[in-house]
Amino acid sequence: MTTYITTPIYYVNAQPHLGHAYTTVVADTYSRFKRLCGERVRFQTGTDEHGDKIVKAAEAEDVEPRSYVDRISAMFRDTWPLLEVQADHFIRTTDPAHVEVVRLILQKVYDRGDIYFDEYSGLYCRGCERYLTEKELVDGNCPDHLTPPQEIAEKNYFFRMSRYQQRLIDHINANPEFITPERYRNEVLAFLAEPLADLCISRPKSRLTWGIELPFDDNFVTYVWFDALINYLTGIGYPQGPDFDEFWGAAEHLIAKDILKPHAIYWPTMLMAMDVPLYKKLHVHGYWNVDDTKMSKSLGNVVRPRELVEAFGVDTLRYFLLREMSFGLDASFGSETIVARQNADLANDLGNLFSRATAMVWKYRDGCTPQPDSSAADDTLARAAEAMLVEYRQAMVDFRFHQGLQAVWELVGIANKYIVNNAPWVLAKEPDQAGRLDTVLYNLLETLRLLALVLRPVMPGAAAKMAAALGYGEDDPAVSLLAEGGRWGLAAAGRKLSAIPALFPRLEVAKSAASTAADSKGGSKADPAPAGEQGVIEFSQFQKVALRVAEVVAVEPVKNSHKLLKITVAAPEPRVIVAGIAEDYSAEELRGRQVLIVANLKPAKIMGISSQGMILVARTVVDGREKMVLLGPAAKVAPGSIVS
Repeated sequence: MTTYITTPIYYVNAQPHLGHAYTTVVADTYSRFKRLCGERVRFQTGTDEHGDKIVKAAEAEDVEPRSYVDRISAMFRDTWPLLEVQADHFIRTTDPAHVEVVRLILQKVYDRGDIYFDEYSGLYCRGCERYLTEKELVDGNCPDHLTPPQEIAEKNYFFRMSRYQQRLIDHINANPEFITPERYRNEVLAFLAEPLADLCISRPKSRLTWGIELPFDDNFVTYVWFDALINYLTGIGYPQGPDFDEFWGAAEHLIAKDILKPHAIYWPTMLMAMDVPLYKKLHVHGYWNVDDTKMSKSLGNVVRPRELVEAFGVDTLRYFLLREMSFGLDASFGSETIVARQNADLANDLGNLFSRATAMVWKYRDGCTPQPDSSAADDTLARAAEAMLVEYRQAMVDFRFHQGLQAVWELVGIANKYIVNNAPWVLAKEPDQAGRLDTVLYNLLETLRLLALVLRPVMPGAAAKMAAALGYGEDDPAVSLLAEGGRWGLAAAGRKLSAIPALFPRLEVAKSAASTAADSKGGSKADPAPAGEQGVIEFSQFQKVALRVAEVVAVEPVKNSHKLLKITVAAPEPRVIVAGIAEDYSAEELRGRQVLIVANLKPAKIMGISSQGMILVARTVVDGREKMVLLGPAAKVAPGSIVS
């Protein structure tokens, strides 16, 4: 089995941002997952470097286009290792091999009669670098760039895209998974329901010289899409390279929704004109908004990958991107949300499980994997792990990464409860329970091994640390291949564990996304409130925190989380607060209880719910587990009473 996964080649009129990072991390995760499945994989990314916008960007910096694209392309290439992205090939449209293939294909399509010369008058958007139809305009403006297009009349070369319209419609209808998710397939079919215009594929040199010259007319350069899209063939050795023969039939393209039409319509019709089989699948994802606002250079809220890694760590960032976005839909990035994911999912759930389980193996069995006692057999975790593996495999194949991780975290939650229910610290005090203790510890170690296995594509660094701590080498099939490792009972008795520091330290303070963006641009930001020496604060600073007594009036679980509760309190007006105390308090215990809250905390979205404050707790450790203890008044007082 083979897989060829590609990102779009990123246009170098701007530096790498969160959207680029998401697409590339998804492609990297998918390629790693396919390798986990034992497949041969080719993963390609790169940069798109020709066109009007590149010339204008270079002029703004007073440099030649070649110098400009070399610098920005290097930024993309240097960013991916920071995100632990391992592409097999990085392609540039200025590569001599790519230029040669583009000219070869142009000549081939021209010789077939599918490229012709004509005069055209139309509405041209410089931002899109293409002509728009009247139907595409919104209030007379380009819907993407919100500026009116210019009316341009000039002679150019056109690709007979309309010749292949019905053939493309038939292919999409015959192959329901050709474009996923389904909403984008429907969008393309709706567009194809109208007559398809031919595609302008050139620009006269009198207007643009920075491009690939047409092989049949040296007065013109090729249009950016007819150049850029061909990278998917160039990168695997089209037309006669062995990689092309092996991988093209398994090609899967990954894009954002803003370039759906070029990839779902232009590219397939171009392939038909070349007599090249169509790619296998097109996967389309939504946009990332920042604090519920679309990223925009003009708004100054563009988030840079390097700053995110520095602020949160690469494992946390990769996990957050894959867990937070439902593939195909838009998602919102905020520093509060990523900190909540880090502290709840990674530190409290996974990190706590790993630390507790391995610590007990060290304490009770000198850091060696015990032999389970057949007379004390227990398949609770084995059955849960099997169910997780089934859902995980299918979700990852279907690009439902958030649901695959949800299945993984359900197993994490079950394992944490397994520790509480079986109380190894109690079993250790009873000599006749030694076999039962061995079985419990063994089951926990097997669960951790399987977690290290399935998290390898998502958080390769953290997964490698987990595997090493459990005594497995990086290439051991038990932690590197699903076919061999994806079954219960592989841990050998006597395997020695290794000590590692905490996998996911809690994040107490995090830089906001807006500050991260400002820092990356050298912009200004508000200074943090002075803390004084050794953490001491002024009384005036304390007065800024509004502490109130609140009474719990309603409680409900947060969907897809076993730790979070949606709690409605009266203080005295009702407000909703999301709190990670579900493992310590039931809804029945909370209703009617009085608690202390921070009432003037900036609202934050947690798991899609606007949380309007913070419930105060004391953290303590009971039997090796962190426990939350609610704080409240010693006697009942009126809701909303000031704490001073």
